[in-house]
Amino acid sequence: MSSSFQRSRCLFFIFGDSFLDAGNNNYINTSTLDQPNFWPYGLTYFNFPTGSFSDGLDFIGDNAVAKRAKLPLIPPFLQPGFRQYYHGVNFASSGAGALAETFQGFVIDLKTQLSSYHKVERWFRHKLGNDEGKATISRAVHLFSIGSKDYMSPFLTNSTFLHHHSTYVGMVLGNLTAVLKEIYRGVGRKFAFINLLGMRIIKPRNNGSCLEEATRLAALHNKAFSKLLFELEKRFKGFKFSLFDFNTNLRHRMQHPFKYGLREGETACCGSGQYSGVFSCGGKRTVKEFEVCKNPKEYVFLDSFHLTERIYKQLADQIWGG
Repeated sequence: MSSSFQRSRCLFFIFGDSFLDAGNNNYINTSTLDQPNFWPYGLTYFNFPTGSFSDGLDFIGDNAVAKRAKLPLIPPFLQPGFRQYYHGVNFASSGAGALAETFQGFVIDLKTQLSSYHKVERWFRHKLGNDEGKATISRAVHLFSIGSKDYMSPFLTNSTFLHHHSTYVGMVLGNLTAVLKEIYRGVGRKFAFINLLGMRIIKPRNNGSCLEEATRLAALHNKAFSKLLFELEKRFKGFKFSLFDFNTNLRHRMQHPFKYGLREGETACCGSGQYSGVFSCGGKRTVKEFEVCKNPKEYVFLDSFHLTERIYKQLADQIWGG
């Protein structure tokens, strides 16, 4: 690939959890709690499950990149036979957190995603030469959606919560900051972030109560993370970032679905229990009973936590349009 052709390219390196996973969890030994490789996932776009927690294209990883940046779909890093990274690569893993302990043994945590990124860095330097490889990476956008599972996991696994809320948020942000600094040291300069959504999964064995404490933690995270990014921008020359208020924009759709061409903002298309908030979509998880709607395009949520392709596209359009 010529240098002039390469310089014209936009690249995306994608890190995070189920909001961005394009199918990496298909290739690891995990559970169906962290995999959507069965019906009805993928039903409206691909007509088969791809490994994304959506009925079609997922968030930025598919919608904005493919539709707006005019790039092919960015494949998962673990996809067998995939070794051409000129358009970028997706390292995200459903269920992953910034903390290694989050669903440990079932997901690819953020530090491990970073290790995979370093392999791709070396690939670029080998293919393009050291200088051009580094210049190419410096032009790439590094996209992150991470943290939600760190705040959900103690409650979903009935673990003892050992830390004060502010301490725990500091641990999550500390791990994330360490990864950002390492990417920056390796010439990564452009970063995009999606803040955290309040939790809405319902625990079937906990009297149907929502994860309100996890939601409070996510709110603390969002406030502290915004402040942190501005501090990093001041400290590190050339560090540029964009932070999308995913939580506020999605909440607005939940509260006013008709304004966005939707019919239902609270109840999910697929699942069981109150608001279809029990994570049972597809019948391959702890709870086997589930119902699925006829038209996901009318809904905000596909399952208890993940979104329909229509919502992903709307939010991706907002992000790309500034």
